[in-house]
Amino acid sequence: MPQGAGPPTDERHAIERLRRGDIGGLETLVGQYQLQATRAAYLIVRDRQLAEDIVCDAFLRCYERIQQFHAERPFAPWFLRAVVNDALKAADRRARQVSLNSHWTPNGPTFGELLTSPDPEPDAQAEFAELRHQVQDAIESLTPRQRSAVVLHYFVGLSGPEIADELSSPLGTVKRRLHDGRSRLRALLTGTR
Repeated sequence: MPQGAGPPTDERHAIERLRRGDIGGLETLVGQYQLQATRAAYLIVRDRQLAEDIVCDAFLRCYERIQQFHAERPFAPWFLRAVVNDALKAADRRARQVSLNSHWTPNGPTFGELLTSPDPEPDAQAEFAELRHQVQDAIESLTPRQRSAVVLHYFVGLSGPEIADELSSPLGTVKRRLHDGRSRLRALLTGTR
């Protein structure tokens, strides 16, 4: 295998351990992907505890279904797709259970608090914190289906056809959700409602 192709050696070793039935292989994968997966789930469900539960369940299902994973492909997209799909299902269940007129406040830190500032300067941190807050508010205004399309595209890095496949939706519907989500985010972040 050429250098740089396929998953990293630690990841391949962890996946092989899982394939042999050794649940200890999850340790490496959890260390590598737990934070990213939790952020992705949180973007959709807007509840830290629920996002953590979704990710925990996804890791356990990963162990149970590792034989379905093609080892020559990267693990992250396969795993994050499962997390995003589970988060979307959870968001849909919540939407059916919670009145649309009720105001929901997430318990625990906000999405912005899950991120760290790339610049250690105090002024830059303050600006970055304000931007995080604005982005969080804008993302929370999207519907769960718009959030899932936006997360899969911009966070997981999937193309429109890949998102359509993952969400079992027509490509046109995915494109509409991405367009509507981007338009709504742009309007909210630039103040042009």
